[in-house]
Amino acid sequence: MPDSDAVSEFWLRAARAAGLDSAAEPPAWSFADTPRLADELLQAVLDGRKTGTSTSMLELTDDGEPVPQPGELSIVLDGGGAPRAVIRTTAVRIAIFDDVDAEFAASEGEDDLSLAAWRDGHERYFRRVLERRGLSVDDVGALEVVLERFEVVYSESS
Repeated sequence: MPDSDAVSEFWLRAARAAGLDSAAEPPAWSFADTPRLADELLQAVLDGRKTGTSTSMLELTDDGEPVPQPGELSIVLDGGGAPRAVIRTTAVRIAIFDDVDAEFAASEGEDDLSLAAWRDGHERYFRRVLERRGLSVDDVGALEVVLERFEVVYSESS
């Protein structure tokens, strides 16, 4: 769990530095489902390799969360829950897993950037995350996936 005071302090620094409205603190979250993977993906964001992320529609529905919208901000946490970056959603589209293209797969900045690696890694990830929630997926290839592109608005080193 993130330290809400640390997140708020980070947000005030970020908003001031990036010229953002500090009254509207965005949600704070980390990529992935393990601290190690969260740190790896955050580093890919900070290095500029990761400019896209995907979430299964089932996850969003299960959490009661809306589909992200262009212009929305998020505070990205590291694997220990510390705030490290602010990102802005630049584009969102919903696709079927099997219809995700190589360009989007590469934007996720993972593995060898190939579509084959994206499909392999994300099939395992979506199955694992959804099964933990008690949601089974017979055919990941038919799963609706929210494909989000983003840009880093602010970051600071640890």
